[in-house]
Amino acid sequence: MKSLFSIPILLTLAVVLAGCNSNISEKSADDVQTIRLGAAVSETGKFAREGKDTRQGYNLWRDWVNEEYGGIKVGDRRYQVEIVYYDDEGKPDTTARLVEKLITEDKVNFLLAPYSSGLTKSASAISEKYGAIMVSGGAAADSLFTRGFKNLFSISPPASNYTESTLKALSEAGAKTVVIAYEDTPFPTNVAEGAKKWAQKYGMKLLATESYPKDVADVSAIMSKFKALNPDVFVGGGHFNDALLFVRSAKELNFNPKAMVITVGPSNPKFVSEIGADANYIFGPTKWERTMKYKGKYFGTTSEYADRYQAKWGEAPPYQAAGATAGALVLHLAIEKAGSLEPDAVRQAMGELNVVTFYGPINFDETGKNTAKPMGSIQIQNGKIQLVAPKDTAVTQNIYPATKWKER
Repeated sequence: MKSLFSIPILLTLAVVLAGCNSNISEKSADDVQTIRLGAAVSETGKFAREGKDTRQGYNLWRDWVNEEYGGIKVGDRRYQVEIVYYDDEGKPDTTARLVEKLITEDKVNFLLAPYSSGLTKSASAISEKYGAIMVSGGAAADSLFTRGFKNLFSISPPASNYTESTLKALSEAGAKTVVIAYEDTPFPTNVAEGAKKWAQKYGMKLLATESYPKDVADVSAIMSKFKALNPDVFVGGGHFNDALLFVRSAKELNFNPKAMVITVGPSNPKFVSEIGADANYIFGPTKWERTMKYKGKYFGTTSEYADRYQAKWGEAPPYQAAGATAGALVLHLAIEKAGSLEPDAVRQAMGELNVVTFYGPINFDETGKNTAKPMGSIQIQNGKIQLVAPKDTAVTQNIYPATKWKER
């Protein structure tokens, strides 16, 4: 029996079917509308605590945008969000390698920054190399924004401004002398440089400064030297683990400055749970607290955001988590403003943003810094983190001088 189809007809059908299959394949791929973001964030290593807070902040935004907001709107399409994570282990070289992998192998559209200025410095060098936009909720070292980079944006105030509100308040309370210890890495170094400037501006005498290496395990030599100087104010520039070291060493040596001002640790609720009553009276710079009076179109007020975070993760949000959520939200707003996923369009939209969010005002200068947001200051009082400066945002007065260790 002869075939009903000649060879030419069969070939024609094959071509048509192949074209149909190709169209189906293209349509299926087109229907999967996903924006891929990449993030190398510490799960292990020195920054594991802050890395966890950062991931939870990013993930809160991701789940909200996918499940409640309906996806990022780009033109007449809505895109779901996927975040590809890797553990940077708190190591700059690992961070750089993983960011390159995210760009070249995972083909992410945009990057969310790691925790810490040091790791962000490493990550942003790679993102700049490939022209990939990276948004940070926390990188603050001033030196990040003096390299002429065009692809790094941070919603954080610069590190040099961290201690201004606190030192101004302490000067007004009667403090006259200051000592400063800081980790020899970008963010703490800029904190220390700023603290020197603010101490001078507000009429306090700088008695000594001491730096220490990354991943230090013992600061007793520095604290012993400072004890002999009997300063009114101790300023410590470092990260969470450094804050614990400063307090434990001061107590052990019976070093009793009238005020301790320490970056990163005191504003995190985990700090109080770690050291209990020893945390009382300690000051910390803060970018965000639930008692601040900011309100945005998305996530509502600072307290409403805090309630949402608490409900999702079972713990109060430190400013690192709030900053991560706000950083991701800012990228989201820039994409929608651009109406495009093209880096050039989104980059331009980032530079044009001028918005108030639950995290505070955000407006980037030409270097990628947020110039709109001031720093606050907290003091731990009776185990609670209380906003004490600036005066127009404070919920209570600061306590100065601090009670001595043996009386706490």
